[in-house]
Amino acid sequence: MAKKLFILISILTILYLFFKDKEYRNPEIVLGSSIPKTGIVKEWGHSVIIGASSYFNYANDNNLIPNRTIKYITYDDKYEPKLTASNTTKLLYQDEAFALFGYVGTSTVKNILNLLLEDNIPFIAPFTGASFLRKSNEKNFINFRASYAQEIEAIIKYLHYTKKITRFAVFYQNDDFGEEGYVSVIKSLKKRKLKLIAEGSYKRNTLSIGHAFNEIKDASPQAIIMIGANKANTLFIKKAKNNENFKDTLFCNISFGDANAMIDELKDNTNNLIFSQVVPDYNDTSIPVVKEYHEIVSKYYKDFKPGFISLEAYLSAKIIVTGLQHVNGSLTRRRFLKTMQHIPNNTLDGIPIDLKNNQYLNTVYLFTYKNNKFKEIKK
Repeated sequence: MAKKLFILISILTILYLFFKDKEYRNPEIVLGSSIPKTGIVKEWGHSVIIGASSYFNYANDNNLIPNRTIKYITYDDKYEPKLTASNTTKLLYQDEAFALFGYVGTSTVKNILNLLLEDNIPFIAPFTGASFLRKSNEKNFINFRASYAQEIEAIIKYLHYTKKITRFAVFYQNDDFGEEGYVSVIKSLKKRKLKLIAEGSYKRNTLSIGHAFNEIKDASPQAIIMIGANKANTLFIKKAKNNENFKDTLFCNISFGDANAMIDELKDNTNNLIFSQVVPDYNDTSIPVVKEYHEIVSKYYKDFKPGFISLEAYLSAKIIVTGLQHVNGSLTRRRFLKTMQHIPNNTLDGIPIDLKNNQYLNTVYLFTYKNNKFKEIKK
């Protein structure tokens, strides 16, 4: 009897230790990220660091989380899934990150899903609109931005009903990101009883766009939905601008195309461009939180150039700090995730948030670029 009781107590003890939500007593809260600091989409990583680290520094300097500071650790994955996995392992088991924040890319994130689910690790505000992070029942996935499907629907709806466009092509990256965008394009067109007239893909993390260009050019599309990284999209557009078949074509880029980086590369050749974004105009300082973004980021980065990605990173960093501020009791991952489900909807002054489908923002903004500035298209 005593032996059975001992075994039972041992089992219960093991179960308790296994399921007990670990308390984080360290005054330094480690947030970790694997992002592209070098390589073909390095501009993304730089913008994320500028926006997020500015707000984390501000939170630390102003003691926004009483008696605690945030340590923000970033590793370079060059936009390569294998490096993302090794960086994540390092963050979790060497740096003992409390939560993972601000990862960049769909394939990179998909490659670490098993790691995230293993310990119910908070995975906050990745820069991807992938559906698998939104349809999941896992409570540890908290997205900030609108989905790729929402962006593509907004673009096609505007082009078809306002611009009366019926001849669509798609240029996409040949990976999980591009394929998800491609499927979203097909679904959005089908709703309007339309079909693609041409399509072309390129290998991820390369500029091998020649085959895709040739697949699309002879169809003379009225609009091309571009689901790629900024340098590939830009190269395609530069090439198309020298081809008569594309003289009236609209080049429509979703947010992962990094509008600011594209404009920098295209210089004066920016007519016939449309960009979808998940945050409002980064220069609209009539929005209080956008004005705050300008003031705080410029304090920490003297040569700061505002942009869509750094604004998104700043706003999502503010969301995670708000969650950490409002945890009741000792800090645990479970309590933090529960708190993140109930962030006040006025946290971002001037930009309402509403957690639906595991994401806070549900508005898509469309922009053109004229007279050296982005101009919102009022739908």
